[in-house]
Parts: sequence; structure tokens; C-alpha cells
Amino acid sequence: MSFVESLKSVVFQNYCNFEGRATRSEYWFFYLAYFILVIVASGVSVAISDSHNILSCIVVLALLLPMLGVTWRRLHDIGKSGAWFFISWVPIIGIIWLLILLVTPSQAAPNKYGNAPEV
Repeated sequence: MSFVESLKSVVFQNYCNFEGRATRSEYWFFYLAYFILVIVASGVSVAISDSHNILSCIVVLALLLPMLGVTWRRLHDIGKSGAWFFISWVPIIGIIWLLILLVTPSQAAPNKYGNAPEV
């Protein structure tokens, strides 16, 4: 899945979708775009006003549901429940464990969350 296809899939087709599966490329391309948007919004906010970072807050809030949804679907893609996301609330170890889960290769065969996504 290309960068642009990934963004279209997450933002327009699956904005608040917590069902199904998401490939590694779909997840990581969206995460890269999210990270870049937040950095740019923070830079613009700082340039406009020293004390308020309102633009980056708007970007984070606008993309919160797609980020949660694609993470949930990414966990489904490796055969785990989306609830594994909450392991990230455990300081340090939880975040590391979630990162390991997110980089795990997809299950090639269908699982209980659906057929393998097309790459």
C-alpha cells in the first residue's frame, strides 16, 4: 500500500472503523503523516503565538479516532484483540510491548477479524 493510498484508507474510508485489519504499511504511513502534521502544526502555532499551541491540539483531536482505529485494526491484523492497545498505559514496558506488537508481520491467512488485507 502506498503512502497516499494509506492516508485515503485511514482518513476517508476508515475514519472511525475499529473492525477488520490494517497492514503494517497502512499503519506506519498514517503514523508518519500524523507525526509530520503535528510537528508542522506545532511550528506554525509557535510562530503565530508563543504561549498557545492550539493548532497542534486541533490536529491531534481531529486525528485521534483514525489513529486509535488504525492501531486497533493493526492489532487485529496480527491476531490480537484491539484491547491490547491499553497495554500502552503501563509506563515504559507497556509502550515497548505495544511497539513490538505493531511491527509484528501480518498473519497471511484469514483470522477471526477478517481476511488478510491486500498489500
